[in-house]
This record gives sequence, C-alpha cells and structure tokens, in this order.
Amino acid sequence: MRFGGTLDAAGAFTLGFDHIALCAGAGKPTVLDLPNGLANGVRTASDFLMALQLTGAAKRDSLANMQLRLPVVVVGGGLTAIDTATESLAYYPVQVEKFLARHEQLAVEQGTAALEAAWTPAEREIAVEYLTHARAIRAERAQAQREGRPARILELLEGWGGVTIAYRRRLIDSPSYTLNHEEVEKALEEGVRFAEGLTPLAVETDDSARASALVVSLQHNDGDGVWHEAGHARLPARTLLIAAGTHPNTIAAREDPIHFHLDGRHFRALDEEGQLVGLERGLAKPQTVHVLTSVEADGRAVSFFGDLHPSFFGNVVKAMGSATKGYPIISRMLRRVAAASTLSDAAFLASLNDQLRARVERVERLTPTIVEVVVRAPAAARRFAPGQFYRLQNFETLAAKRDGTRLTMEGIALTGAWVDREQGLVSTIVLEMGGSSNLCAQLAQGEPVVLMGPTGTPSEIQPNETVILAGGGLGNAVLFSIGQAFRRAGSRVLYFAGYRKMIDRYKVADIEAAADVVVWCCDEAPGFSPGRPQDKQFVGNMVEAIVAYADGALNEQPIRLADADRLIAIGSDRMMAAVAAAKKSVLAKHLKPGCRGIASINSPMQCMMKEICAQCLQPHRDPASGKLSYVFSCFNQDQSMDVVDFAALSARLDQNTVQEKLTARWIDRCLRDDAAAR
Repeated sequence: MRFGGTLDAAGAFTLGFDHIALCAGAGKPTVLDLPNGLANGVRTASDFLMALQLTGAAKRDSLANMQLRLPVVVVGGGLTAIDTATESLAYYPVQVEKFLARHEQLAVEQGTAALEAAWTPAEREIAVEYLTHARAIRAERAQAQREGRPARILELLEGWGGVTIAYRRRLIDSPSYTLNHEEVEKALEEGVRFAEGLTPLAVETDDSARASALVVSLQHNDGDGVWHEAGHARLPARTLLIAAGTHPNTIAAREDPIHFHLDGRHFRALDEEGQLVGLERGLAKPQTVHVLTSVEADGRAVSFFGDLHPSFFGNVVKAMGSATKGYPIISRMLRRVAAASTLSDAAFLASLNDQLRARVERVERLTPTIVEVVVRAPAAARRFAPGQFYRLQNFETLAAKRDGTRLTMEGIALTGAWVDREQGLVSTIVLEMGGSSNLCAQLAQGEPVVLMGPTGTPSEIQPNETVILAGGGLGNAVLFSIGQAFRRAGSRVLYFAGYRKMIDRYKVADIEAAADVVVWCCDEAPGFSPGRPQDKQFVGNMVEAIVAYADGALNEQPIRLADADRLIAIGSDRMMAAVAAAKKSVLAKHLKPGCRGIASINSPMQCMMKEICAQCLQPHRDPASGKLSYVFSCFNQDQSMDVVDFAALSARLDQNTVQEKLTARWIDRCLRDDAAAR
C-alpha cells in the first residue's frame, strides 16, 4: 500500500490506529541541469539502487530489466555515490552473464536470426557488447579454475572502462569520507576510481542519442581554499548515475495539509502538548528531543524520524538514533490515548486484512493482446479518482519457477478502468507487450497480489465544458472514468477512440457511456460500424480522424471542434506526440486559442510513490523561452502537451529495450513450459 494513496492519516485513525510514525527516509533526488541531462543512459542513483532491490534485477532468476553499460560514471561524493559505484561494478557481470545464458538457449531453439530480428542497429551493438563481455568473463572464470586462482573479473571490467566517481572537490572533503572513510576505503579496494575536482558541464551523446561521455570542468585548489578552473575534460561514460543528494520525503504535507505542515524542508515539530517548538538542526544528539508533528485532540499523534527530521537527517545511523531518542515519546503519547477501537485484536487485524490485502477477483481476456485484471482491494478502490493509477505486481514467493526463472513481474503502472466501492473492486486493463505484462493473464482467482495506490494526481474535471478525448489502444481504458466524470459534471464529451486493428476494440459500452459522441477510428479497413445514431467511423489514424471530423468530411458535427475547451490525449508516446504536433499545425485553425492540450505521460515508472526514485522524470521545454524543467510523471501524469519533450520521453522509454526484447522471448518460452507443466 502507499501511505497517502491507499490510506491517509484520517483513514488510519478511523481504522483504529493510535499513532503514526513517519519513517519514509530520503525523497526527491536532485536533478542536475545539464545539456542532455536525461539522455538514454542517464539515471539518478535513487533509480538505480531501488531497481536492484525493488525489482531484484541482480538475481540470476529475475525477469527484471535494468540496462547498464560500461564505462560508468557516478556523479557525487556522498555515501550514496559510493553505494552506487560499488553496486554497479558488482551488477555488470551478473547482467551480461544472464543475458548470454538466455541468448544462447533461445538461439538454439529459435535460431539467431529470428531471435534478433526485432533489434535495431543500436540495440544490436549493445547486445554484441554484452555477449562479448560475458564470453570473456566466462573464459576467465574457466581459466582461473584450471589454474587454481581467483578469477580476475575486475581487470576485465577496468579494461572496459570500469566505474569512476566524479566529485567536484577533494576526496577528503567529500561527505562519504567525513562520515565513513572505511566505506570509501573498501570501495577503492573493490576497484572503484575516485576522480577529484570535476564539475559536470554536459552529457555527450552518440548517433543513437545515447550517453557517450560526461564533459567536466577541471577544478584545482592551491591550498588557499579557493577552487580554480583549469580547463575541461571528457570522461567516457555509457552510463551516468547522478548521486547529487536528495530532499526529505515530505509529500504527505502536499497531500494532507490538515495533518502535516512543513518548517522549511522538514516537517514542523510539536511538543507533547501540541505546541510548536524549534529544533536543533543537524545535531544527532539534541539536548531536547521532539519528534511529533501532529497531535489530535484525543492525544493520537503523528511522529517523524530519520531524514524527515532536521536533527537526524543524513544517514541510517542517525535514523536509528532518532528512533532510540523518539520511542519514549510515542510510549508516553500512547498512555494518554483511550483505546480508539472497541474491536478485539483478532477483529482489528481481520479488518486490516480485509481492507488492505489485495486478491485477484478474476482475469478476463478482452482481445488477443488485452486482459482485464479485477482485484478486490477495498481501501484502494475507495480512494480512487478518475485519472489515477495503481502499481500491480505478483508476489515473488508465490510466483512459478520455470527454467531457473522466477516468474515475478516487474511493477506495472495500470490505470483504474472502473471501481466498485461497495464490493471493493478495482479493474485494471493490461496490454500484453511481452515481458511482465504477459504474466498478468497467469494470475489465478484468489491469488494475493500487490496493488499499490491509487497514486498520481486525479484528472482535473470541470463542469460545463466541451471536452475532446483522444484515446489510442490501451489509452481508451484510462478514459472510461475520465469521460464519465466530465459528463456527470455537465460537460459535453467528443471522443475519438483509435485502434490499429479491428480486433483490438474492447469495452464498447463503457466508451459509449463516457461520451456524447464517439468517432471510432481504426487503421484497418473496413473500420467499425457505429452503434448509436450520433456516432461516426473513420479508417485511418487519430490525427486524420480529428481533421476529417473538423473539415466536415464525416457529415454533421453534433459537437463542434471549435467549441472545445480542452483536448485530452492518452495513448502511446508516438500517438500523443502526433496529436500535440497537430494541435500546433493542422488542427490550429479548428481549435479556439484557449483550448488546453493535455497528455497523460506514460514515462517509465518504478516506485510510483511520487518524487522518490525519479525513473519517471519527464523534461518540459517552454516553447517561448526554451527553458527546461522537470516533472515527476508518477506525481502528475496529466501534463500540458505544448511543453512535453516527446523525444526525451521516447528516449527514456527505450532505456532497457535490449534486455526487454530478449526477456520477452524468454518469458514466452517459460510460459510455454508452464502451460505444458499444467
């Protein structure tokens, strides 16, 4: 579950909890404003480290895809930078050896040409690199075994570029050295290089728009305390991991301003009587400890620890210290609270299990490539608002194992198509694209699953507007609830529902219920026959359909395009980019100047907890000034299509394609074996 999504403070107290302790740790990572700063191959350290743990990418039986290439450059000087460097050095051999093992098996069974048919030239280059390196590692392991010595894997990694930490000051000035120099020493022993006096300036890219080098400013200190620039240098880097610091995870204050308030970057502090107090900042052993941030009239309270607290932020040792200092305060507050629940312990826990544990209600195939997964998750269903989404994943311990592979899906971002609050049901629609999405059809009725959320920001629903919805393929599932919400608010909805093939259409009645007029679009002739008198059909792509409707080629216009107050596009990144480009060109004469264009941005996502791992970072470029800014798409997926950098979105979505294409083939093989075993 996600605190603030599935359950908030008021909900927790209503359920019968007497205290809430916030121990959420680090939050929003710092994003460096560099040219090509989010090119393919550039990640935050938070993204990389979380992927190792959250997806199990480093496990040999995992299906997770996280592409890492050498050389690696880590930007930063804290303990997170040290962790990132050592973990990337350890992960690379595991990654390429797993890639080689699966490639060899599939090539024997399917043929190399068939296996690699879908690879682009750039992907083929990376795959050859992985296979070559993996074979070299295998050969070295075999040679070492014959000679009775340890394998010299590090020498191979260093020959391929290795891992370098680039820090703007001296090693002895770095937070990692001052906080824990032993950890730095061990990292150097493991082969990590530490380069001093380097300030990042820009990311260079190759012909495929992938990161190739980091351009840095060389800084030196003559001992006078002043740093001087001594020219520029270029560090080869196929992977750039940014460990430039984080902010406290105070999202709760933005989502629930009643219970949570900030004092600067951290939560405010109260004493045990609920009075505001000041805190000693940056001092892990304050003279007086205060850890409460919200106190109810009946004594129930919320406390905060670790990185959320200005006295205890910075590292895990301080976080543990905050718990040691703070738990007596919680104990005293609990003694003042009358039992909030009249339920017995067994009944209380049964209530929690019923409300918070998600189980599969049913799985229904809608088309050859689309399945509906209905999950019973009462708390998650009750909190849903149109436009929000969930994170679906099966449990590793319950997943089948085939061919030495655990069929655990990566977390998938899925929008709620509909919810039944009375029955506690959430419907999610899944497009099988190969990989983890194909595992959804294997979920069994009654199977426990993770359904985290809802998360994201609800779509803005305004009354008495004229709204154009443009849905492509799976994007139509997202628009069911949005269109119906607009209609309930008294707005008129013109809906362009687009599909590549006629067999791809599903939930026709739900789409009709979401719109006053539907224009059914299909790339494949003869197209769809409208089921209502006011609806229309078009054979062609989405933009062509909208233009044809505006030009009157589809006869009468029950809702005029020129009356539209907003245009909402949800589909693939290419489809949304096409609609955004058309809004500025061929559709400009048909739309009034004030028409807002909104795209639901399908950035790659991982944690989906709002501004934590930064995998979902999306660049925005102001069309007038050219200024670049960044948005966390899992916080707010609905973004102005006029400023979204769709080329950057495409590059972000392609971060792991080499592994994803091989994994998709491997999953198909595992599922065939699984079906045979059944």
